[in-house]
Amino acid sequence: MKFLPRFHSNSAVSISRSVLCAVAVLVSLQVVAQETKIGFVNTERILREAPPAKAAQVKIEQEFSRREKELQEISARIKGLSEKLDKDASVLPESDRLRRQRELSDLDKDFQRKQREFREDLNQRRNEEVANVLERTNKVIKQIADSEKFDIILQEAVTVSPRVDITDKVLKALSGK
Repeated sequence: MKFLPRFHSNSAVSISRSVLCAVAVLVSLQVVAQETKIGFVNTERILREAPPAKAAQVKIEQEFSRREKELQEISARIKGLSEKLDKDASVLPESDRLRRQRELSDLDKDFQRKQREFREDLNQRRNEEVANVLERTNKVIKQIADSEKFDIILQEAVTVSPRVDITDKVLKALSGK
């Protein structure tokens, strides 16, 4: 019988120690959290609103506008030839109809190839420009973090309090203001 009370008292001491340790950990975490300065930057907003991102978009549009216009012209030509072939198919000799179908098919294959190359080139250039904007943005974020003594700045989060969002500061720095 003496065994049970003794076991009980050791258990109570052990629980008391655990509670004290837990309280100490919570207090230390709260102190660390109060001393940690956290910031957040909305990268999507930077890529939409930052002057370097807008300038990159204009640059890409200018660079690819000629090729896009060429593709539109080829598409219109294919449509016109297809409509003409459909209209004339019943009165054309078989050899002429087959020749026109082949020409139309070749033109369509060429169009598909050019369109695919256009998309690939456009995506590659867009990725290059986005990488440049993000590199510049990261330098600005680092400068802000150093000057304002941030411990951590996040660029992705599920939810963000407006008090830690420094996106406006980054946009302002990127615009040179």
